[in-house]
Amino acid sequence: MQKSVFEITKMDCPSEENLIRMKLDGISGIANLDFDIPNRKLTVFHSEENELIEKSILELNLGGKKILTEQTDRINFKENANQKKLLWSVLAINFTFFLIEMTTGIISKSMGLVADSLDMLADSFVYGISLFAVGGTLIRKKRIAKLAGYFQIILAVIGFIEVLRRFFGEERLPDFSTMIIVSIFALIANGICLYILQKSNSKEEAHMKASMIFTSNDVIINLGVIIAGVLVNWLSSSKPDLIIGTIVFVLVIQGAIRILKLGK
Repeated sequence: MQKSVFEITKMDCPSEENLIRMKLDGISGIANLDFDIPNRKLTVFHSEENELIEKSILELNLGGKKILTEQTDRINFKENANQKKLLWSVLAINFTFFLIEMTTGIISKSMGLVADSLDMLADSFVYGISLFAVGGTLIRKKRIAKLAGYFQIILAVIGFIEVLRRFFGEERLPDFSTMIIVSIFALIANGICLYILQKSNSKEEAHMKASMIFTSNDVIINLGVIIAGVLVNWLSSSKPDLIIGTIVFVLVIQGAIRILKLGK
């Protein structure tokens, strides 16, 4: 048995973990994947030297780089029977907050909340594909990944158009209090998702680490919307909301491109 250790600099939340799992799904010879999200490391246990593993990881553009490959005596791996149940949990949380943020974003006129809702939807797609496609046929997985990726890009482009319309047109200020309150709850929801998924990986990760929580893109986005809400109130301008909305739409499109890579 061999093990290859990869450093993946852009792997900062469980949705990236699931993207990698789906990308490597079906490659023969892989015995186990061991993810260390806080330290951005992935250890792949495989039966033989397999260049396809490294190639597949690099194709996701998550900053993947192989550190080493060496022999190991480890042959037994503990499977987590609760993994599917936990994926359903985080899928439910992310999709619920997609609906909440999209609704409150439209009502409060906040593009930051609308954009963040699409980021929640993007994570929902990843968990959904993990549940419905992985383990099925490769063609089915690719088809679902393509549909999810293109749908995500279409929504983000519509968001960009709306940002431009508001930037050059007359629009009332977004409700800063709604932006802040909803984002705080979304921040808590992301923390819960990170906690329950990391807890499932190993006993050593049973307690939520601050370094793990605050390196997550999702959490940074939530904090960005909160800061934008404060600035909207302080400056009496919608520009901070439009700026954070634009940034998040870019991140959503990047996530969609990664999903589309699963369909190749």
